[in-house]
Amino acid sequence: MRPRFSVLLPTHNRDDVIEYAIRSCLWQTEQDFELLIVGDGCTDRTSEVVSQFKDSRIRWFDLPKAPLSGYANRNIVLREARGYFIAYAQHDDIFFPDHLSRLATTAEKTGALWCYSRPLWVEPDGLLAPLAIDLTKADELANFKRENHIPSCCVLHTRASLERVGYWPEDVAREADWVCWNHIIDTYGRGCLAYCPDPTALHFRAVWKKGPEYDFPAVSRISEIAGHSKWWPDVLKVSLPPAVPEQAVLFNWVSSGGMSYCESLRAAVQEVYGRLAWSEVRDGPRV
Repeated sequence: MRPRFSVLLPTHNRDDVIEYAIRSCLWQTEQDFELLIVGDGCTDRTSEVVSQFKDSRIRWFDLPKAPLSGYANRNIVLREARGYFIAYAQHDDIFFPDHLSRLATTAEKTGALWCYSRPLWVEPDGLLAPLAIDLTKADELANFKRENHIPSCCVLHTRASLERVGYWPEDVAREADWVCWNHIIDTYGRGCLAYCPDPTALHFRAVWKKGPEYDFPAVSRISEIAGHSKWWPDVLKVSLPPAVPEQAVLFNWVSSGGMSYCESLRAAVQEVYGRLAWSEVRDGPRV
C-alpha cells in the first residue's frame, strides 16, 4: 500500500534540533505517511539521533555531501517517494499536529496540485511573525516571481506534479524549492495552487542567517509594528533562554498545549491582521 503522504526532511549537521522536527512529523493527526530523512554529508550525531526513533515509516538516507546546498541528494530521495502528496519538513522547523491534514484538506477542496499555509516565522528575539502572502491574487503571484517568503515547510503538492517538472534544480546555490514551485505553477497555471490562511508550522531562521543582512523587509516591518503596538498578542511573543535551542522551547509549548495552543496562535494571527487592516482604514496608509 502506498502512503497518502511522503514527508521529505533534508538535514546537514543539526543534531541539536532535528529531534524536534522528527517528533513533530510523528505526532501528525494524519498518520498515513512515510518520513524520508535525507542526510547531506552529515558529520555529527545526526545518524544516532535518527536511529533512536523506532518507527517503520522512517527511512534514513545517509548520503555523501552533494554539491552546493545538496539538492541532488534531495532529488535522489524524492524519486523514491511513494505518497500521493509530498510535504517538506526542515531539520530546524516544527509542524503543528494538523499540518498534513490542513494542507491535504485545502488541496482536496480546491483541486489544487500545489498549496501552502500561512508562514509563521520565529525570530531570534522570540517574536512570532505571521506573513500574509496570498498567491491566488494576481499581484502577489507576480511578486512571487521576484522573491520568496514561503518556507518549504509550509508547502504540499502532488507527487505527479513534481515528476512532470523534473524535480528540484540541482545547479542553483539557494532556493531551489522556490524555483521548483514556480515551475509547477508555470506548467499548470494559476488554477493549480491554493492557500491555507492558517499557519500550520513554525519556521525558524537557519543558523547561518542570523545576521541583519538576512532580514526580510516584511518580517522586519512586522517586528517593528510588534515593538510599538500595545495590542500585540502575548501568545506571539516567546521568551527564549540563550542557552536553549529555540526549537526546544517552542516544541515544548506546542506539545504541552496541543491543538488549543495552535488555535490560540491562529486566533492571534487573525487579530493582528484585523487590527492592521482597521488601522489602515482609520488612519490611512503609513508613508
